[in-house]
Amino acid sequence: MTHVSMHYPIFGPETPCPHCRQMMSALTLTDTYLCQRHGAFEADPNTEDLVHLQSGRHWRLWEGQWYRQHTHPDGIRFEIHEALDRLYNEGYRATKVIIARRYRTLINTFLEHSPWSDKTLSGHPSLYGLPIEFGPDPEQDPRWQVINFDLDKEPGIPSNSPHSRLFD
Repeated sequence: MTHVSMHYPIFGPETPCPHCRQMMSALTLTDTYLCQRHGAFEADPNTEDLVHLQSGRHWRLWEGQWYRQHTHPDGIRFEIHEALDRLYNEGYRATKVIIARRYRTLINTFLEHSPWSDKTLSGHPSLYGLPIEFGPDPEQDPRWQVINFDLDKEPGIPSNSPHSRLFD
């Protein structure tokens, strides 16, 4: 007799939707999950990617969170911009962006030709005025096979400070 888990895709009977984070159910005897809002996602058991069938976007899971796997520099740039906004709203400011090595070729071309990529004093390219570095080898730190970037941060101007109104 086959085990019941053999009837579900690789992420089990349900997994959160990468877009809206609502639980989506697996369709038994397939590699597909169905989100009521975003449609069908196919789980690839070989790569462990979750692919949105309508858009073709790929996602990977790390410690319970989905990370989009980018194929265009604008996608990762937009994701970094959103993270910087969230950080600012939490009262922090970023001091450096560390991007996964697998994006080096994708983003390097963009940084070299972008008007926003002034070289910093250390010789590193920058994005949004922040120095860019590339993460460690994924064999040394496996999370870098999945995550896209990390931000070094420090406390920013407290939101209740009179100086914080300068930036509103």
